[in-house]
Amino acid sequence: MKILGINALNHDACITLLDGKEILFAGHAERYSGIKNDHLLNQEMISDAKRYGKWDKVVWFEKPWLKKSRQLWAGQYGEVFQSGNLPSQYLKQFGIDKIDHYVGHHESHAAASYYSSPYDEACIITIDAIGEWETLTIWYAWGSHFEKRYSVNYPNSLGLWYSAMTQRLGLKPQEDEYILMGMAAWGKLDRNIMNELYDDFFVKGLDLKLKENLHRGCLGWDSLYYPDDGSDEWKFTIAANVQAICEEEILKIFEKAKEVVPETDNYCYGGGVALNCVANSLIVEKYPNLWILPNPGDGGSSLGCASSILGEHINFNNCFLGYDIKGEYPIKEVMDELLKGNIVGVANGRAEFGPRALGNRSLLADPRGTNIKDQMNEIKNRQKFRPFAPSVLEEHAHEIFEMPTKKSQFMQYVAKCKYPDKYPAICHVDGTSRVQTVSKDDNIGYYNLIKKFYEETGCPMVLNTSLNIKGQPIVNSYQDGVLFEKKYNVKVF
Repeated sequence: MKILGINALNHDACITLLDGKEILFAGHAERYSGIKNDHLLNQEMISDAKRYGKWDKVVWFEKPWLKKSRQLWAGQYGEVFQSGNLPSQYLKQFGIDKIDHYVGHHESHAAASYYSSPYDEACIITIDAIGEWETLTIWYAWGSHFEKRYSVNYPNSLGLWYSAMTQRLGLKPQEDEYILMGMAAWGKLDRNIMNELYDDFFVKGLDLKLKENLHRGCLGWDSLYYPDDGSDEWKFTIAANVQAICEEEILKIFEKAKEVVPETDNYCYGGGVALNCVANSLIVEKYPNLWILPNPGDGGSSLGCASSILGEHINFNNCFLGYDIKGEYPIKEVMDELLKGNIVGVANGRAEFGPRALGNRSLLADPRGTNIKDQMNEIKNRQKFRPFAPSVLEEHAHEIFEMPTKKSQFMQYVAKCKYPDKYPAICHVDGTSRVQTVSKDDNIGYYNLIKKFYEETGCPMVLNTSLNIKGQPIVNSYQDGVLFEKKYNVKVF
């Protein structure tokens, strides 16, 4: 049976097509439309999915009337009464006349985490900004059974608070949270600031209860202890303390999860907050049996709602599930550019499902160059302080990094680099790197490229960042790659 799972009308619209346990297709609308975090579907993506056959059932990732009840309570009358925003009406323009199942928002997150994991029994933690009403849920799952053990409801939300602080720092909420995470390394931890943030936003003694609804942000907030002077240093320091509080609260949630789900030491973690790879690194040290889907946010809910209806584990072998650019992996062409010291793009094979490029839609470079970070940031129009990720052969990762876990094939953890002076382009100011380990099983073409680079240079890794410009989606098709090459004067193979 083929099941089409859909996430749309919020942000980062995605679809997933299952054929039993096999994932035939999973893609992001933004890659086809060219609109970053596009919340709408498009016919190009639907047509691409149809290449893999006609589906038997259609599943939606949340319960729309339950969501509308929360919007009505919150005074979002425009959303409640907006014409055409019911999924059943909206999908008709794509020839989808019927939705067979609606799965709850957090249940979709939980199913995505659990059914893609290697565990037959697990505690599932889902933390995001908001579902229909829920913002945090903890589940016990075994076989095909799910039992919710704990939940927190809107407007109390760690995810909403982090997004509100993202907005307060002049960044775009629901998009630039990862920049706040990166800024944090440049700031100074100050317990006085942390205490003030807690006092200003959190109710003491209650699990994740906030003093105010932060759904519309907190632009009026200013620190009395450390007032905003308009400097980058102020932003960096506030970011550092926001990130520290976020880490503290996530670890408290995992402690709560261990308390309410004592049956297992296996943990599956989902929701948008699970994209915080700095916090993930702290979690995995305490809870080593940790699984995080490479697309844990709302986009991954398209996989979650479909697998929830399937009711069994899927064969999740890798995240290369999107648009397919045919052809052999361009090892020779990319190697020639890398050995010349050039930045080079790869657009080959199936696109990654998730926000991070892992070798098939990547910009690559030699990580040892002293100027390469500035060159790459200039091309990508990013802040100069931001470093790039290393893709390292899995068997050499522990030689270069103090890894919190053996594998980080989806770039979900940070690790201290043992030789930051040797690899300046992939090290943050605190000496850490967001590491991607690469094995033959993960991506044979990319693995062979890095192995060839190692044989030629003695360096078992390359610098890897997504093949896009800040504020734009990752390159999807061959034609996109050609346009990128012409516009930015970077060869793409």
